[in-house]
Amino acid sequence: MLSKTASYGLMLDFAVPVALDQTQQWVLSAMQSHGQELITMLWRILGNEQDVCDAYQDTFLRLAHYQGGQKPQHVKAYLFRSANNTAISILRRKIAEKKNLSQTACAPRKTAWPPNELDAGYMQETLRANIAQLPENFRNVITLHDLAELPYAQTAKILGITEATARVYRCKAVQLLAVWMNKNRDK
Repeated sequence: MLSKTASYGLMLDFAVPVALDQTQQWVLSAMQSHGQELITMLWRILGNEQDVCDAYQDTFLRLAHYQGGQKPQHVKAYLFRSANNTAISILRRKIAEKKNLSQTACAPRKTAWPPNELDAGYMQETLRANIAQLPENFRNVITLHDLAELPYAQTAKILGITEATARVYRCKAVQLLAVWMNKNRDK
């Protein structure tokens, strides 16, 4: 598995030779300016190299095709919001696929928390699934502040809310996640 930096380098190397006309050079500039931060956020949300690459590519394709190739007013905000939405869609699709697979299995396997063990992989998967189920405003704050490690001020600016509102949303989201994680543990 490639490291995050190597993945970013490969993605940028792949993107540079692709011929863009002069009116869209700003897309490459955005990739160079915000790509590493975006990769870090996507890794934290998705935890899978292939999914990160897919979300990254989809995000920059959306940027390049934004309103007929026009540059958005707030490129960074557009990138992070678009990447967040793409990553959540990928997580939801995977959850639906897992549900379908588990329903078609002969003997449904109970995915309960191991009795006396701490399974980090299972916890991460459960946490990602629970984050995907949060209301959009809570999910966006958790994604940008906790997963992308952006400060509250920047998170609030991207989402168009006040810093205090971002803090309240995060607090409520963490409380909800704690309740949901405890329910999964008790199963």
